[in-house]
Amino acid sequence: MDKLKKVLSGQDTEDRGGLSEVVEATSLSSGTRIKGFIACFAAGILCSLLGTLLLWVPRKGLYLFAVFYTFGNIASLGSTVFLMGPMTQLKRMFEPTRLIATIMVLGRCKEVFYCVSCITHSHVCKALENTVDGYGWTVL
Repeated sequence: MDKLKKVLSGQDTEDRGGLSEVVEATSLSSGTRIKGFIACFAAGILCSLLGTLLLWVPRKGLYLFAVFYTFGNIASLGSTVFLMGPMTQLKRMFEPTRLIATIMVLGRCKEVFYCVSCITHSHVCKALENTVDGYGWTVL
């Protein structure tokens, strides 16, 4: 609103670049940032919990766990983008003091998918799947 008043009154005569106009137009208010953070963080926690609960579904449980748990972790980590912005988040993640933690977290997300694919294709997992009935684990 202040911008509109300046333009209509003739006080805003400076020629600004296109980038500054884009940044100003796409910036979020603090209330919107907090709401986005809470929504994204809650979705991340919900997906992580759902993935953990789906772990016990026979046959497809490991795949569902990998997808939902990893998506939940990424959503929870990505929720901080609403608080500080994407470029600041990336700069802080890759600072020398946080680089090892960033590599470990992103590596663990990748390892979840790798482990699930290895476990589901092994003969041990196939043997265990055959021992499961509709109500839970049976005695071997």
